[in-house]
Amino acid sequence: MGYLDNSSVTVDAILTLKGRELLAKGGDSFSITQFALGDDEVDYSLWNPDHPLGTAYYGTIIENMPIVEAVPDETQALKYKLITLPKQTTNIPVVTVGNKSITLSAPGDSTIIAPNTSNFKGGNATLGYTAILSDSSVADIQVTRALQNSVLPTTPRFIGDNEDAQSVAVAGFEFRVVAKTQLIEDKTATITVIANETGGSITVNLTVKKATTATL
Repeated sequence: MGYLDNSSVTVDAILTLKGRELLAKGGDSFSITQFALGDDEVDYSLWNPDHPLGTAYYGTIIENMPIVEAVPDETQALKYKLITLPKQTTNIPVVTVGNKSITLSAPGDSTIIAPNTSNFKGGNATLGYTAILSDSSVADIQVTRALQNSVLPTTPRFIGDNEDAQSVAVAGFEFRVVAKTQLIEDKTATITVIANETGGSITVNLTVKKATTATL
């Protein structure tokens, strides 16, 4: 990954891993029907309404921020998608979950994460949500309510207990998180749930307790 010359390039478009997967299949598998724009790199706290040179310079710092090359891994990019809402919209769609902090006490313990979108009727009813588990050594994440369409908006990764920890992404309407065995200490991870249609996300903090062992 490198920096782009933001004096001449403001948008960098590439295929995601899912797009590259379909392109490699050949035939009619690859057909671009949708695209997404994101502003993950923009720090809007740098907007300065007190700039001494006036309104034209409020966003000078933001406009001069470095732009990095786009990355194909959708678990690390496009977490903050730009969307267009109907003109009559008065509220921004908000993604919610039942509990933003989850603790699992023993290996195999599980809990359900069922995201919901408020302030927007039918929001994410087609493409659902993408759930990203930050550390695969802490837990497994499974889809319990799958999408109805045959093409997932993301490429899920399935890994075993002996593989190195990495982030894992799955797409659906509802998810189950299952604790893995922790022999040394309590472990923590985050689960980021992203709305695939309306944009927006919410992060759930996950803690899996150290397994208790009996001495015979």
